[in-house]
Amino acid sequence: MSRMLQVLACGAVVFPGLFFAFRKILPCVFKHWSDADVVLVSERLVSSIHAAMATTAGAVVVSSCCGNVINDRHWLATYFVIWYGVPYMTYDIFAMYLSHYYRFHIKGHEDYKRHSLRTINSFVRKEFLLVLHHIALLTILLPVTLFFRKDQGDFFIGCLFLTELSTPFVSLGKILIQLSLQDSWLHKLNGGMVLFTFFMCRIALFPFMYWMYGRHYSIPLYSVPFHLPLSANLGNSCILAPQVYWFVLLCRKGYRLYQRSRSPASSPTADTAAVTDSSKDD
Repeated sequence: MSRMLQVLACGAVVFPGLFFAFRKILPCVFKHWSDADVVLVSERLVSSIHAAMATTAGAVVVSSCCGNVINDRHWLATYFVIWYGVPYMTYDIFAMYLSHYYRFHIKGHEDYKRHSLRTINSFVRKEFLLVLHHIALLTILLPVTLFFRKDQGDFFIGCLFLTELSTPFVSLGKILIQLSLQDSWLHKLNGGMVLFTFFMCRIALFPFMYWMYGRHYSIPLYSVPFHLPLSANLGNSCILAPQVYWFVLLCRKGYRLYQRSRSPASSPTADTAAVTDSSKDD
């Protein structure tokens, strides 16, 4: 137990520590950046580091448990959630709030002269879906991982870790915009990777998990939802629904950027401002 608490404490220190370090280092490199710019990029860099860790853990668990997707075990399926998943989700809510606060503080909004219940309430209302997503992972995924799955299904927990694969590309897109590289070929290539990885690892992954479950029990894919308990189907639906919503938003944004790039009448300055504003708020 003491060992587990030590590692949990380590996870609780790693992500805030990285965030603090980036906030100190970035202004020394990019002296013209505002507090909002520094906090945004710091948050995105830490998100990318966590995503790389989660994706690696997911790949290890999935590859180790694909023989028997119900009963095969790997210690990372449980302990990564405890050691790094819970501390990160808790930290990230705070980091998202700071990013929200400084974005409006730098614009001179009257309510954002100092931290208050009003700024917190505004953040929750504006980022409700993201906050709900984080809280749901803390209150649903953690208990399921620890108590309710009866030491089964490590393969599927590993699959859920793989949903983080798209996060570094989303973060890189925002960082490239921050560096005024939104018109570069790298930004366009990264946009394609965002759509591809988001669709494969956050949407197509769920039919894949159902198919793997059906293969284990030798039942067709369309019968799998009727073979699973209602709670499992509802849980998957609650995780999948916001992913579909966010993917639609990404596709719309990508289409708008494509239309702008083909419009000769559009002003480059106006385009740049529009892209930057929309990207920071998405």
